[in-house]
Amino acid sequence: MRRSRVLALVVAGVLVIAAAGWVVGSRLRSPADEAAARRAPKPSLVTAPVERRKLTSTVTVSGTLTYGSPLPVTLAGMVGGNTASGAAGGPNGAAQRVTTAPKPGPIRAGQTLMQVNGRPVFALQGKKPMYRPLVPGTEGEDVKQLQRALRVRAGGVFDAATVAAVKRWYAKRGYKAQEPDLEARKSLQQLRQAVQTAQETLATDRKALDEGLDVRPLRLRHDNARKDLNSAKRALAEAPQVTPEQETQLAALRRAVRTAEEAVLAAEQALAEARKPAPAPTTTPAPTPTAVDTSLLEMKLANARQDLDEAHQAVAAYEDQVRTDRDRRLEELRKAVRTAKEAEATAAQALNRARKVSPLRAKVAHSVANLADARTLLAEFRKTYGVSVPAGEIVFLPKLPARVDKAEVKPGDTIEGKVATVTGSAFAVTGSVDAKEAKLLRAGQDASMETMDGTQLPATLSAVGEEAKAGADKPKDEEDTGSVPVLLTPGTAKRLKPLVGSPMTVRISVGTTDGEVLAVPVAAVITSADGRPRVRVALDGDRSREVEVRTGLTADGAVKVTPVRAGELKEGDRVVVSDA
Repeated sequence: MRRSRVLALVVAGVLVIAAAGWVVGSRLRSPADEAAARRAPKPSLVTAPVERRKLTSTVTVSGTLTYGSPLPVTLAGMVGGNTASGAAGGPNGAAQRVTTAPKPGPIRAGQTLMQVNGRPVFALQGKKPMYRPLVPGTEGEDVKQLQRALRVRAGGVFDAATVAAVKRWYAKRGYKAQEPDLEARKSLQQLRQAVQTAQETLATDRKALDEGLDVRPLRLRHDNARKDLNSAKRALAEAPQVTPEQETQLAALRRAVRTAEEAVLAAEQALAEARKPAPAPTTTPAPTPTAVDTSLLEMKLANARQDLDEAHQAVAAYEDQVRTDRDRRLEELRKAVRTAKEAEATAAQALNRARKVSPLRAKVAHSVANLADARTLLAEFRKTYGVSVPAGEIVFLPKLPARVDKAEVKPGDTIEGKVATVTGSAFAVTGSVDAKEAKLLRAGQDASMETMDGTQLPATLSAVGEEAKAGADKPKDEEDTGSVPVLLTPGTAKRLKPLVGSPMTVRISVGTTDGEVLAVPVAAVITSADGRPRVRVALDGDRSREVEVRTGLTADGAVKVTPVRAGELKEGDRVVVSDA
């Protein structure tokens, strides 16, 4: 038994020693084997499949869900007080102090936004901001906006109907429309009295100037010269064309013409009668006719015709004389008018020169200036006198209803700037992108926004750059970093209200292919020496062949490719990305 145990131990030891030798021997290598083991493996190709799919290129924006179109609200002027009193603060010059602050939440047209010194500030719809007090006689688009809110005829003039509507509006809401106070009425009376006093002073000074002894002789001379001028003009206008003596002489000459014409006619008749043959008797034969001597009658006719010509010539000559006398007489009258005009102008010039150097002249000029100033002050005061709407009691908002997003003041604060921030009731996502990526963005591009829980919702890019600034407050951590603000509009408002203020990841689609296309990794496209893009299609083993392609849209590391020769590249082929 003992020998068998010893034998077993010996056999076990031999086996252990043999196993150890085998292990040691298997780990021992010759230098050649060691070098072969450390040699780099034979290179192989790294490939990727050619896929057929739709490519969409996106720009990712990390944004925040907010209410859209934030608008800072400031008051355009004084609240309460009297717009005609010229006070810089509230009533009697009191500071503009908040008594009821804006309350965050919805706000409708006609609702009271806040109170200042116990006076209301109403929110009304209108694109044109309030910028002045609205008083009787005021005209403009802001008046039209107020009239639309009051539901009266929107004529654009703050008339009596608007005044009545303003009174009703305030009374219905428990306030009293702003009217002139006692001090304002006293001021109006004082300004009216100042105008009246200036008018009386000017009238007195002008009367003194007109009656001044230093210009009276010159004024008398001017009056006489003006009378002489009028007389000369009247004489010229009333001057007859022919004098009575000339008219009598013309009548006599024309009678002589008519007498000569009658003599010529009588001589012609006598001569014709003498030349007429005597009628022959019917019972006895006619005697031989004897010639009648008509020379005397012919001489009388010639003399009568000569007398007629001389009468016509006498009339014509006298008419020429009459015209000459008339032209001479009219020229003398015209010269008299010219002389009278020169005399009147000289007298007027002398009178004006004397008035200019007169001390009373300077006094009248001073009185005219004083009257103009008094009238200007009264007109300016009247512009803001009467039932009015102070500039600070209306806030026109572009769209209502809206939301008061944040109150910038609290009760007791003195108003110095922004009082609230108002937003629209619609949601928006604000964010920014790198300036290079911003060049790819255009308003209207489709987008997809992802909430923190992974929900995907549709959205649309609304604005980029300055337009986006107008529609959203730029976060402080994005100021002056070279980033470009963007504004997006969610495609749905459902379930978004609890998420206001939370971050959103938005992917804006900046390009997409028309349906499915062949796509390969961007690294698979190489440019040959000829400048044309190619891909290497893997074959059996480590072989490959080049296929010339045209590239297209790039998205998510893939690029659209189209083989130049149809059929050389198809879905399922593997293209070489790199040589391992």
